[in-house]
Amino acid sequence: HQQNQFIYGRERRRFGGQCLFQDRNELIVSVHPSGRQRLKYILRSPTVHETQLSEQFALTVMETDNVTHDQHGFYHYEGGWPKEVNFNDEEQTIRHRKKVEREDSWGGQVLELIRTVAGVAEQNNILNIYQSFFTDLPPELGLDIRMPFRVKISKIFHDLWSPPRKMNLIEWMPNNDRRFMTQFINEDRHRSRITDEPYGGENAIYVWDVQNPLKPKLHYDNHESVSLAKICPKDENNLAGGTESGKVCLWATFQGGLPLRTCPLEASHRETTSALCWVHSKSNTEFYSGSLDGSIKYWDTRDLKMPTQELLLEPEPRMRQSRKNCHGVTVLEFEYTIPVRLIICSDMGHVFVGNRKGTTPLETLAGHYRLFAGPIRSINRNPFFVKNFLVTGDWRARVWSEEVKDAPSTWYFRKRTQIACGAWSTGRCSLFVTGDIKGVVDFWDLLLHQRKPILSITFKAPIKDVVFRPNGDQVAIALENGDTKILALDEAMYRATTKEKALIAAMIEREISRSKLLVDRVEEMKLKRRTLIQAEEERLRQEQEMPTTPPVVLDPNDPDQFVMMIAADEEFRTAICAFQEMLLAVELRRSKRHVIMERTIFEEDAAHEELLTSRLFFSPPVEAQPITPTPSNPDSRRSSAEKGSPKRR
Repeated sequence: HQQNQFIYGRERRRFGGQCLFQDRNELIVSVHPSGRQRLKYILRSPTVHETQLSEQFALTVMETDNVTHDQHGFYHYEGGWPKEVNFNDEEQTIRHRKKVEREDSWGGQVLELIRTVAGVAEQNNILNIYQSFFTDLPPELGLDIRMPFRVKISKIFHDLWSPPRKMNLIEWMPNNDRRFMTQFINEDRHRSRITDEPYGGENAIYVWDVQNPLKPKLHYDNHESVSLAKICPKDENNLAGGTESGKVCLWATFQGGLPLRTCPLEASHRETTSALCWVHSKSNTEFYSGSLDGSIKYWDTRDLKMPTQELLLEPEPRMRQSRKNCHGVTVLEFEYTIPVRLIICSDMGHVFVGNRKGTTPLETLAGHYRLFAGPIRSINRNPFFVKNFLVTGDWRARVWSEEVKDAPSTWYFRKRTQIACGAWSTGRCSLFVTGDIKGVVDFWDLLLHQRKPILSITFKAPIKDVVFRPNGDQVAIALENGDTKILALDEAMYRATTKEKALIAAMIEREISRSKLLVDRVEEMKLKRRTLIQAEEERLRQEQEMPTTPPVVLDPNDPDQFVMMIAADEEFRTAICAFQEMLLAVELRRSKRHVIMERTIFEEDAAHEELLTSRLFFSPPVEAQPITPTPSNPDSRRSSAEKGSPKRR
């Protein structure tokens, strides 16, 4: 086929010029408003609508509920026929029945079926399912009848070194809910192994099986103390971690042993790596790391020599960043369903919202909100409502929502001891758990109570971390003394009801609406205050701009000017008012005074004689009564006169 080929050659310089592309803004068309069209605009004529504002009266007729009876039929269909038997053909079905009846197991199956049917029939005959029982009992009797929540410790896992290392974090394996990973902090170099089998060095991380607390399945070792480690949720082959010196390293999840790659010291953080989270990427090899020095670095596990991006956590980011005002990073959180958003928590109690698509610090750090007075210990998303977080720090646990950015939180729960960790339940959307530094684990249910926990368990060591199993039936609790305890929860604590999710959604909506109303009210008050301040500043400015006039000298001899002097003297007017009030009080006391006039002894004798005379001439005869003689002693007379003298009260 050589004769069918034709090769054409041409020089590169004869291809023409290179095609170049560029970005530019060019105005193609601009349409201005037309005055003629505006003159043609017709305003709508006002309409009049009548309303009745008087009081309305309505007639209401009440009727009793009717008892409705309904009849339902029950149809029985035969099924379970083999494929080779046509159940519409009567001969084939009879032939198959005879074949089954010849088998030996047929009799036992029929007897077992008869026993089951007889038991159900006897229960229906004994109990009338259409009758209402216990109607005579008051409804308040059943309010206090409730089953308490129960939690039991199913397994305990100890550290393999003596003295035991301090526990730091617990994490369940992504695709295997029977295994979990425990991470320790090695502060003392003088330790000895409890077992003879080598399970890594003093900085080892263990992977345990829930059913075997005696020996770990895998271990990951390092020459430095490991501060934390996280497995990639989308690719469990990668395990990234940070060290006390600020380095980040990568292990093979299913191999164990020493790390495959470690970043150099010049590219690491200046302080301990305190936070780490995997993020969404095509290769599932990218993650963020944070440190208490205020830096956040973006890494790719395929090349740990230098970070891809670096950012300083500043409350007010600038183009040229500085470490003077940086906050230390304590927690990093990422949700795969929201691939652009990154949540960062600081040691100053602030929550930062990051944008992964940002190219500058101003675009990356979209906003920050202060929620706590101290460092934030943990942040956990609700697995059913991913826009709601459980944030723990100082003495409080807060439920924070992304939809209310300017509000601090929708709920908060306070304790007398510092809360060290918290986690949402993976089985129920209304249940979460918190652990404090005194070893108390509290289970909270938003539907049952929002002021006190439904269950509290006390341990002998402070709580470092709590994590729910993926199906929610167990909780792994990390204690500071190096022990890990697995709690088996009651069925009511991990099985949700049909209406629970709808109730929690409605409750969250109400709280978000309340928070937004409060935010609007605060903004309104701030605006009013700014308006008042501006008005006061304007008044002072106008007073300063007005020309100063000399004071007017008034003549006290002139009556009109004297009245003006009195009106302008505030102290004098106050004294006049006080004097008038005093006069009114004196007149009031005089009007309430009572004067009692008492008669003297001479006036009493004259009145007595007048009484006798009136009886002599105008009254019927009666027996004469003895008259008490007047005392002849002048002293006694003087005393009587003194008694009869008038007195004023």
